[in-house]
Amino acid sequence: MKRRALLAATLLAAPALAQASPKLVVIGGGFGGATAARALHRAGLAVTLVEPAAEYIACPFSNAVIAGLRDMDSQRFGLDGLRREGIALARQAATAVDAAARRVTLADGTALAYDRLVMAPGIDLRFDALPGYDAAAAETMPHAWKAGAQTLLLRRQLEAMEDGGLVVVAVPANPYRCPPGPYERASLIAHYLKTRKPRSKLLVLDAKDVFSKQKLFEQGWAALYPGLLEYVPLSGGGKLTEVDAKAGVLVTEFGEHRAAVANVIPPQRAGRIAEAAGVTDRSGWCPVDPVSFESRLQPGIHLIGDAIIAGAMPKSAFAANAQARVCAEAVLALLRGEAPATPKLINTCYSLLAPDYGISVAGVYQPADGLLTDVPGAGGTSPLEAPASQRRAEAGYAEDWFRTVTADAFG
Repeated sequence: MKRRALLAATLLAAPALAQASPKLVVIGGGFGGATAARALHRAGLAVTLVEPAAEYIACPFSNAVIAGLRDMDSQRFGLDGLRREGIALARQAATAVDAAARRVTLADGTALAYDRLVMAPGIDLRFDALPGYDAAAAETMPHAWKAGAQTLLLRRQLEAMEDGGLVVVAVPANPYRCPPGPYERASLIAHYLKTRKPRSKLLVLDAKDVFSKQKLFEQGWAALYPGLLEYVPLSGGGKLTEVDAKAGVLVTEFGEHRAAVANVIPPQRAGRIAEAAGVTDRSGWCPVDPVSFESRLQPGIHLIGDAIIAGAMPKSAFAANAQARVCAEAVLALLRGEAPATPKLINTCYSLLAPDYGISVAGVYQPADGLLTDVPGAGGTSPLEAPASQRRAEAGYAEDWFRTVTADAFG
């Protein structure tokens, strides 16, 4: 809180903006967009936040909802607090961005002019990437990678499954939102099975051999879920190649698996409005300048959060929050006719393997060679050899982390 107050005071005391009453528009009301809108508004600027939803449903901790450890209402965050602060809310979807004219078009035809645009478009799922898996198949084999109805669908399927059933979690290749998220999900589903349906099994099919916090997860699985959770990496035939949702069959290069409950996390890309704005490259993601977060493809547009190509910095809620604050500072500098300061950014991520078993990773990043790179010697993970008391403490820290980042974004 002291840092935010100091930032606001510093910005307000800075030299006058080169342009009188600049028009600022932010697209996306998640962790990145809401934080950016608040930071710009607190610097004394008029901001319009474009977000069609009345509330944001947070993905962090949604795995606990799936496992029956948390209520969905605790994931809901209204945007009215931003309105009360004085931020204008446009409750419409952005359908087009004209970068040359610097104009955003909304679903009802309204046009919003801007001098600087900040986009936090999040991710969309690539339903064209896996044979047999489309939006209809997701109603049978939920992805639950956008928190909300899919989260509750997967929870209901687990609750309805007979004891002794096979649950399969299929994990895509990088990049995707929240690198350790699938493994936290597998852990908490395993906890649910262990405590509620102990004759059941969990199979994790992975399209890669290496993943975030891998040694910590594998150590925890061996201690908590021996004989219950089986992990199959890419080299062992874990890459999913096809699904038959009606039959409940998942096909890999090495064979087929028939699941009672299947959670298929498909490949992803930047949210569609990013492509409409012309800020995605052939990868489907958004290249940005790592100092200002300005698009490398369209001037005057800044991008933050899961949609961007951020080098070593992962796609996470905390990363989006950190990028939003740095991006806001860069926008203000550019409006003053100044060069943005070279930033250092921090990301912290907690994962739960059980209600009383938490692990974490932290990283520090700086611009180098056109990307965000790790700061040597900074950051790190929870120790492998840690007592149960430390794992319990980190589970508590995870709750504190969630309260802090959601308060900073949504008030």
